[in-house]
Amino acid sequence: MIKRTFGMAALVMACAGAMTVLPTSNAQAAEASVECDLSFNLSGWSLIYKHAEGTGTVTCNNGQTARVKITVVGGGLTAGKYHIDHGKGEISHVHSIADVYGDYAQAGAEAGVVKSSTAQVMTKGTVSLAIAGTGEGVNLGISAGKFTISKL
Repeated sequence: MIKRTFGMAALVMACAGAMTVLPTSNAQAAEASVECDLSFNLSGWSLIYKHAEGTGTVTCNNGQTARVKITVVGGGLTAGKYHIDHGKGEISHVHSIADVYGDYAQAGAEAGVVKSSTAQVMTKGTVSLAIAGTGEGVNLGISAGKFTISKL
């Protein structure tokens, strides 16, 4: 009887705690309703160490726009040289354009000869960045690193 009562009390307290937390999380998610688009060009190389740089423009649905610098660094089993032209990205769960800047965790697998392509989803806390692009070059491998968006 004591075990059952203790178990029920723990369950009730856990549910009460969850109910207390849920409205706060939903309110924060509702507030982060700004969606931003990233258009970019990027070129880089990799030979175990991966490095790429480029520029782009972030345009948000609240009217904010900014020119940005993009830097990609990392490591892994990669080799190649490439460039991505007219890449596109979607950034979600932001309050304003200020939330776009920073380091996004990146992991991916790349493969291409002459025509090269990439598609990745990255995160920075609750902010998500999905990118896609095509270009030219040779790249092959698996890597991990960071994708950084900073003010230009």
